[in-house]
Amino acid sequence: MYPTDLTVSAVIEYDGSYLLIEEYSMGDVVINQPGGHIEAGESPEEAVIREVREETGCDVSCGELIGVYLWIHPQTRQQFLRLVFVAEYLGCDESRSLDHNIVRRRWIARSDIEGRRNDLRTPVVLRCIRDYEAGKRQSDAMLTGMLPLQNNVDAVLANADLV
Repeated sequence: MYPTDLTVSAVIEYDGSYLLIEEYSMGDVVINQPGGHIEAGESPEEAVIREVREETGCDVSCGELIGVYLWIHPQTRQQFLRLVFVAEYLGCDESRSLDHNIVRRRWIARSDIEGRRNDLRTPVVLRCIRDYEAGKRQSDAMLTGMLPLQNNVDAVLANADLV
């Protein structure tokens, strides 16, 4: 049994499109929100800002928590627990190099994301965009008592939406 993989990501909307990445995963190029693991001593919000910069070359400010999502890989049964935040787009630096597994960043309209469901890394990508558009937000206070999150994965799991 694998341990639960705890990550953060951001829904970043600008001018009617969403900032996504194309990345390599298990030999395929997939579409995903920018995000990744929380480093030691880092808050989830700080991890969002760092991961977006590393994966897209863009700067954001981290906003409200949309939700906590649990996705279980259908073949491996690996659990992925993702905290998803709204992030405000501030700009991109075209000269920044991107993480090694990133193919490129892309701005994609919601209708195009819907049409490319089979290219999404997980169903969480579209689910959290839908929740964002529906105005779903969770109180950050829910996470405050669980910090550092890496030490409280079971408590975070108890608050997750299964996707």
